[in-house]
Amino acid sequence: MAAKGDYKKFCWEINNFSSLKTDERCYSVPVVIGDLKWCLFALVRGCRADYLSINLEVAHCQPLPSGWRRYVKFSITVVNQRSKQLSVQKETQRWFEQDATGWSFAEMLPLTKLNAKDSGFLVDGRVMIAAEVEVLEVIGTLDESEESVLSNDLVNKTQDVVTQEVKQSIDVNGFQVLPSQVESVRRIFEKHPDIAVGFQVKNQHLRKTFMNFLVNVIETLCQSLEELSNEDLVEVDIALTYLKDAGFKVDWLEKKLDQVKEKKEKEQSGLVILQGIEKQLHDLMHKCETKKSEVLSIGAPLKFDDVV
Repeated sequence: MAAKGDYKKFCWEINNFSSLKTDERCYSVPVVIGDLKWCLFALVRGCRADYLSINLEVAHCQPLPSGWRRYVKFSITVVNQRSKQLSVQKETQRWFEQDATGWSFAEMLPLTKLNAKDSGFLVDGRVMIAAEVEVLEVIGTLDESEESVLSNDLVNKTQDVVTQEVKQSIDVNGFQVLPSQVESVRRIFEKHPDIAVGFQVKNQHLRKTFMNFLVNVIETLCQSLEELSNEDLVEVDIALTYLKDAGFKVDWLEKKLDQVKEKKEKEQSGLVILQGIEKQLHDLMHKCETKKSEVLSIGAPLKFDDVV
């Protein structure tokens, strides 16, 4: 349940901003504040409204119950990466409720200013957004348990494993884990002995759930880039937020995720370049065959009737 005074400050980097199409929405990773998740999304306006629009909204997959309301104070900043004094910030206070789950700063920053050379807002194709969100007043609750908050594909896979009837569980650093995961969990604690120092959950079922969750996150990152989709990486990002909120120290995993994201971006840009080269090669081969046919026709010997 959310409590009055719930507060969080977070940052969002929009990579490859220049590739966003007009009116294309780009979403941040949801952040847990109080009893549910919130997210930002950016919208590049077109035609008469050439502005970057930044929105804060409730990232809740189910309809909010009648009577649910939150009075929220929040600020959004487009960070100037060359001089923080030149950053653009807007803030407001308002109610979020069942029929009004979001609020938009529709004219956050003119695109001409954002895209201006050496403006500091767009650096190496990246735009940085900072947000501060504080819940000032709470009315109503959500019918969600601690376990149901962890709602994404990774968690569902984890829960399937945890709820299986297993004949044997082995204790590794206070966590009951499956025999097949003992070696993996031991290696995690060997390399990161303080990973669960801040994890205060006592219930053994939940402890097992979180540990399986962590192992699944690592196994996801171990997949090949070809198998990993951008959606997978977004889910891992969300998963790390849950783990951090639960008290796990996963800064090393966040760094690894950043490395995988960078490799994925390079792979995708490389594939685009490769496709371009292949198309050029195909066109060149076609021209070559056409020219070859022309040359062969020119060099063909004359027929008797051609001479006579």
